[in-house]
Amino acid sequence: MTNSMSLPEHIRNRKGPRSSKDLNPEVLEYLNAGKTETKNLIEWLAVDQLTLLKTVLEKLGHQIWFEEFEMNVNAQKKPTANSTTKVIGHTFHTLTNDVHMYSELRAHPSDVVRCWACWAESKQHDYIYGLLEAMKVYAADTHFGVREVVIFASKEKLIENLNKAIYVLSTWTFSENENIRRYSVEALRPVGVWTKKIPALQSNPELGLPIIEQLKADPSKYVRDSVGNWINDAAKSNPDWARELAEKWTLESEDKHTSYILKRGLRSLK
Repeated sequence: MTNSMSLPEHIRNRKGPRSSKDLNPEVLEYLNAGKTETKNLIEWLAVDQLTLLKTVLEKLGHQIWFEEFEMNVNAQKKPTANSTTKVIGHTFHTLTNDVHMYSELRAHPSDVVRCWACWAESKQHDYIYGLLEAMKVYAADTHFGVREVVIFASKEKLIENLNKAIYVLSTWTFSENENIRRYSVEALRPVGVWTKKIPALQSNPELGLPIIEQLKADPSKYVRDSVGNWINDAAKSNPDWARELAEKWTLESEDKHTSYILKRGLRSLK
């Protein structure tokens, strides 16, 4: 792993570019070499994942695998950065279950590599308890990109095992890590963003109460935003439920954090 403190100060302390034309070629070299994390979505989209993969495979001593990765990536009909990340992750899964290798990948200084690892490990678990235990490190990741990918990588299986997922994630609401608490809400949003809808929660949002009740006055704005968005999702298909919940929470507490969540959660109804 590259120590971030060993990076030049102007690379380490840079701000993310406002557009692709502002992307520093030197920064791109560091990103493609896997020596630093992306600062924003523009940098994330600019990473040449196959170039980065070559470097990673060389360090792992598995350069021979590159041809299969390249074939799978190029076989995509409509490739995107997101889909390429998924394909590379799934290819890792088909090629190896080496726990030591995955340990290196999930701790890699490149957030893109950690995204590959997330997709790969999500394919290794058919049971919800094992899946969520494996996904926890990615839910807690310090990088925004990894925290979004873990939702994409796990949501479909969570939907298939909804009751068990709600049970496990309700225990995550007590975590000291705000990223883990946020995942417990965001992973099961009834509608969400660019993810599968959850019809059971759209029609019966009360099923999600074991999670959102615990976080109705969370000190973290990051978590409160997710809880508000969860309620707003439910309000689109079940507005009466959202209004009744707001009345209940308002009677129970005058906490400013709860007020913030409800204002956000009812925004589509006004």
